[in-house]
Amino acid sequence: MYESKMKSEETDRLFQAILSLQDLDECYRFFDDLCTYAEIQSMTQRLQVAEMLREGKTFTQISQQTGVSSATITRVNRCLSYGSGGYLAVLEREQEKEKP
Repeated sequence: MYESKMKSEETDRLFQAILSLQDLDECYRFFDDLCTYAEIQSMTQRLQVAEMLREGKTFTQISQQTGVSSATITRVNRCLSYGSGGYLAVLEREQEKEKP
């Protein structure tokens, strides 16, 4: 079982709340209340960067297409290579859902 550095009862409660969301509309409502627009935008961009890195896009291509800094691209790339596998799990599930 994976043990995160951020593990706590409070974080468990947050993640359980997220897991309880039943559809996209509930997600929008919850995250609209929970996060600022900028926080959501950052998370959205990081996932987009992870997907683009997996597709083999270069840092320059990603930066030009998304406007994301090279520092953010580097961080996401490091997570893809040496992280806990969270990006990979999500991206693989998305890819599976897209298959006919």
